[in-house]
Parts: sequence; structure tokens; C-alpha cells
Amino acid sequence: MILLGCDTLVALPNATADGSVIFAKNSDRPADESQPLIQVPHLNHPRGSRVKCQYLEIPQVEETLAFIGSRPHWLWGLEHGMNECSVAIGNEAVFTKEALPEIGLLGMDLVRLGLERGHTARETLEVMTSLLEEFGQGGSAFEHVQWQYNNSFLIADHSEAYILEASGRQYAWKKVPEIASISNHIAIGADWSGLSNDAISHAAASGWWQRTSSEAFDFSKAYRSTDVAPPQISEDRLRQSRQFLEEYRGRIAPETMMRILRDHYESGTVFTPGRDPADGTCYSICMHADPVGTTAASMVAHLRRTGPAVYWANLGNPCCGIFMPLYIDGEVPPMLTRAGSEFSEDSAWWLFKKLGEYVAENYEKRTPIVQSAWGLLEAEFLRKSIEVEAEAAALCASGQSDRGRTCLTRFMSENLDKILAKLPELSVQFARAS
Repeated sequence: MILLGCDTLVALPNATADGSVIFAKNSDRPADESQPLIQVPHLNHPRGSRVKCQYLEIPQVEETLAFIGSRPHWLWGLEHGMNECSVAIGNEAVFTKEALPEIGLLGMDLVRLGLERGHTARETLEVMTSLLEEFGQGGSAFEHVQWQYNNSFLIADHSEAYILEASGRQYAWKKVPEIASISNHIAIGADWSGLSNDAISHAAASGWWQRTSSEAFDFSKAYRSTDVAPPQISEDRLRQSRQFLEEYRGRIAPETMMRILRDHYESGTVFTPGRDPADGTCYSICMHADPVGTTAASMVAHLRRTGPAVYWANLGNPCCGIFMPLYIDGEVPPMLTRAGSEFSEDSAWWLFKKLGEYVAENYEKRTPIVQSAWGLLEAEFLRKSIEVEAEAAALCASGQSDRGRTCLTRFMSENLDKILAKLPELSVQFARAS
């Protein structure tokens, strides 16, 4: 069975503690597929040039935006990311009645193209829907297996957000009112804000929708399929993430989203192995359900009208990991951007993968140890980030932009050093707890 998880959430200004937008995603992929970060600067391209996505070459635009993102090591596209204009995007595998061709745009291609070309959430939505209409979805999202899936997306900036769900070249989109989350199934029903031009006629011609129906067109009813992915794979997770957002509405902070991304239902943030795959609670927001999916990377994006956007990055399962603040205006530590198909000591992703394997030997005893250590560091990063961002902003305002960027770069590097220094200490604590 080849399936994938993922959960993506957003809270708009009226739902957050500080009036910002907070976006979050867990990327669930095969357990041994590394997912390093990638940082790409603002670039200009020759008129008429082309860009090679994973399987398809398309016309390049003359200017692409800087971004930080997370990608399976062998892919051009991204699972999630944030650009210099404070636009954040995450995608989900969804399963529809539409068969996809072997060549087309991957959902991860669309995430990267959206971040490179979209200055606002609304413009990014338009970029992505235009690409869907022109090129369609297609191609395998797995390195060694030919298996395609359709995609949904959550797109946000510092003021608004949109859900986009696609089946082949057809799509529906909906503006987010205040809070929203998406998982691995088509969930836009008759409450869509917009549709592709042929969404209704294509569904009718395919026998998925009755033209004579007097009810409003329901995108989910027409396009969703449960043949490949049974409802329990995603419906409990979606219900859980929505309940969390509703519970914390009005006081959601980055730490709130980090807690949600670590969730394991009634056992809190500690994974309990041995659940029945027929039970929806086997597939928690923090996923440990290979071959269905294992959380390989996470992002919490703090999108503010004033001050820099912050990309809080976690590598591996967030219940065993730590979120560290990253900034597009600085240089992300190279160790975060290195990872291939095999273990390497110079790859932070692989070091966290190894840590997760140690924790898996005894989740009950070892998870509290890592969460205690990382909790203290995360709290320190949250406090210190306020000071560092203010210092960098003051330097930039006084015409010292290079020093401002250096300030952010140094902060990111120092944080990673503190994390790496803690790893040997955790090994000692594990031994004592055994």
C-alpha cells in the first residue's frame, strides 16, 4: 500500500494572539526519504527562458522570488515553504476519480512555482490555477515507484488564506474565513468560492455529476474517491486539527501550532505504537504509520505585517524534534540543506532521523526526555528571536542591511550549534533511563 499523509493548518489575524497569520504543516513521506531544506535567492531570468520542473519543462518568468522550503532530496519541488513576500504554501495528496498521466506538474512543483511567482496569497492562487489549467497534474511523486496522486493546497500571506483542491486540470478554491485545516481528501463541497471553467461539465461528462441536479454543485461529491484511501486515513486527523484550531481560536501562537503538529490523540504528544490500521487514530497528525506515511519535516510560518516572517523548521517527527527559527534575509546553515539517500554525519536531517530511531526503542520513556530538552531550547529561541529581529531591523533601518543579514545568519547558526551540542547529552540520558 502506497499512501501519504500530511496536515496543513492556518489561523488568520482574528484567530491569533498577536493579530498575525500563523501557518503550519506536517509533511508525511516514506520513512527513509530524507527531506532537507532549500534556500533560493531572488533571481532574474532571461526573457524567453524555460525552467525544468520534475518531469516537465515550462516557460520561466523573468523574476522569481526568494524562498525557504522543504523538499524530498530527489525532487525539484517543495512539500512546503515560505517566500520573501510572506506567502506560505503547503500541499496534500488527495485521491480523486481522475486518472493522472505520467507527465505533468507534481503538486510539489506547484508549491515551488507558486512561491517563486506569487507576491500575495491571491496572486499565488491565480498563478497556481493558471498552471493547473495549462499543464495539468501528473508524474510520480515517488523516486522508485510509478504512482501518481492529485493535490490540495493551503496558501496564505500576512492577511488572508485560500484552500485550493485539484483533480487533474479541474479545481475548486475557497477563501478561508478565520481558521482552516486540510488533510488527505477533497473537502470543498458546495461551499466553493470559485471553480475551474470545466469543473462541472467535466464531472457531468465523466458520469460523476448529474447535469439535471437541482442542488448546488458539490466538488467533493463529484470528484472525491475513497477507493484508494479509506476515510479513516484522513478524516479523524482533519477533525482533530479543526477541533484544536477552534479550541484555541483568538489565542493561537506559533507554539500552539507546534503543539498541534506533535499530536497523537489521547496520548498527547507521545506516540503509542501498535494501533489497528483500521482505526483512524492509527494515523495521527504527527505521523508514525509507514508505509502510509511518516512525518519527515514540519513548518510553522509566522507571517506578520511588520517585522520579518519567521520559518520555524523541524526535521523528522515533531514529537521527537525541535522547531528552530529561520529567516529569508539571512543564510540558512548549510547543514540544514544537506541530505541524500543515505545517512551522513554532516546532515542535520539524518541526525534527527537517527535520534527518532533511538526514541522509537522506548517512546514512553524517551519521548519525555527529548521533549524536555527541546522545550527549553525552543522557549529560549522564542525569547531570543524577539531581540535578534529588533536588532536586525534597527541595523537595516540605519542603512546597514549587510550587518542586519549577518545578525540573522549568526542567530540561526548559533541555534543549530546548541541543538547539535544537545544530541550527545540525550544519548546519555537515554542510557540512564533504560
